[in-house]
Amino acid sequence: MSNHDFVTTADVSVSVAVGDIKVQFNGSAESVLQSVIAFMSKQVPSLDLAKRISLNYSATELIESFAKFIKITDEGPRIILDPGETAVKKLSDKQFVALQLVASRILNELGKSNTDGLSLSQIQFATALNPKSVSSRLSELVKSGFVLRNNTKDGLDTLFIITTSGIHWLKQMLSKKPT
Repeated sequence: MSNHDFVTTADVSVSVAVGDIKVQFNGSAESVLQSVIAFMSKQVPSLDLAKRISLNYSATELIESFAKFIKITDEGPRIILDPGETAVKKLSDKQFVALQLVASRILNELGKSNTDGLSLSQIQFATALNPKSVSSRLSELVKSGFVLRNNTKDGLDTLFIITTSGIHWLKQMLSKKPT
């Protein structure tokens, strides 16, 4: 995968009508979506209430939150830590594995992968961690509800997928680290 493989975003145009009020939003998909949500929140107060309790991470939010740790390389998504960062030197194996799963989800959200999960062997290869450590950390993450364990359609492999609560947990853990 090279830099020119990333999808360029096309302009989007959306018309919204609520009662007698009609508006048109134009721009990138992300900006139009944010504008529509803001408009709807003002016009339909219950949407604003629902937004306050909903938790969902878009590709943009994931990239903004984890760009310090995750890089998309020709070999796929990788955790590449800046040697000058004191915070990243203290990542636990559990956080490292969770970051790799977030990287996989970002790649999927960008349309560059057909799954947002990774197999045990893919995680071991990408992280270069001890296989027993990876297996143990995944088990802990699954028990905590931060990772889902899904069998593939052919039944030959198991994929591990980070959950929304897992992303939230990881974001909280990494924000507590000194920079």
